[in-house]
Amino acid sequence: MPITPENIQQPSNQIRVMVVDDSAVIRGFLTRFIESDPDIKVVASMSNGQLAVNSMAPGKFDVVVLDIEMPVMDGMTALPLILKADPAVQVVMASTLTKANAAITFKALEIGASECLAKPTSQELAGSTSFRDELTQKVKALGLVARRKRGITEKPQAVAAATSSSPSAFKTATPAAALPKKFALRPEIIKYAPDVIAVGSSTGGPQALMQFFTDLKTTVRQPIFVTQHMPPTFTTILAEHITKQSGLKCHEAVEGEVVEGGNIYIAPGNFHMTVKEHGLKRIISLNQDAQENFCRPAVDPMIRSLINVYGKKILAVIFTGMGSDGQKGCQKLIEAGGTVLAQDEATSVVWGMPGAVAMAGICTQVLPLSSMARAVREYADRGGSL
Repeated sequence: MPITPENIQQPSNQIRVMVVDDSAVIRGFLTRFIESDPDIKVVASMSNGQLAVNSMAPGKFDVVVLDIEMPVMDGMTALPLILKADPAVQVVMASTLTKANAAITFKALEIGASECLAKPTSQELAGSTSFRDELTQKVKALGLVARRKRGITEKPQAVAAATSSSPSAFKTATPAAALPKKFALRPEIIKYAPDVIAVGSSTGGPQALMQFFTDLKTTVRQPIFVTQHMPPTFTTILAEHITKQSGLKCHEAVEGEVVEGGNIYIAPGNFHMTVKEHGLKRIISLNQDAQENFCRPAVDPMIRSLINVYGKKILAVIFTGMGSDGQKGCQKLIEAGGTVLAQDEATSVVWGMPGAVAMAGICTQVLPLSSMARAVREYADRGGSL
């Protein structure tokens, strides 16, 4: 018998998931991986997009894990119909790691999907603990997003757990009034323009980056370094989309290339991006050192390397994302005399990364996404010197 919401009695505090994939083997792996976390339950398993759409109803699912290539109805056709049936549901696009699929996934993000995952082959899935962990973390965080959209708010511990980079327990619901989100802003000390801009983002980041760079409109004189948590190939497409949509010069960083002002450098998937001095030049250095904050690329090593090269003349911007990657690097940046801006909670898909720096009291400004480009432009265009 197929798994459907009607024939399963699930605890109300579990995140409810529908898995949609034409491969029964893949559906089985995804279901086992998701249910390795007791706080998540797969309540429906469908073999094509049409069956998924037919099963939708408001509040029935918190998260849908959706394949792209399927018979009868593919994922891209099903996606807008799923979101129309339940605007609060969060959709994770799961696709194999090809450039074509990565390009399609970006279109899915543009029309309402929340996240993307590079799906291993069925042979690779069996022993893929890293994919399992990434899947459960994203499903848990997005499950909370769906519930908040419906007016259900979890206890502070649960919010922190689900938006962090490691699995932990999901708690029962509690009123929103019990969730204080107070933070203190740092007074602005520096009045000069930065020499470099560092940007970090994760869940919801591709959409935020697209808007930010489109709003920026014209090139700034500083180089901009971007670490977005994404797998290989997806970061290539991200750079292409930013260039096409914003008209700015953006590309995936290359080992050994000389840093030039006005360029946007995207950390390649599975590589930390750092900057080193080489004589009078500054060059990009990529590495596959251990993951930090369960991520590679990660924001913290990027910011640490920039401090070593540029000192305090750095402006860091932290956009939407789960976990706290970037918080330690930004703390070091503040100690060095730099400046940190963060996206606000209302416009973030997940207020994990920007929330971490905001709650640490190290932000000069916490801004809605629509205001971030203007603020960065104001810093970038300043005159003066140390």
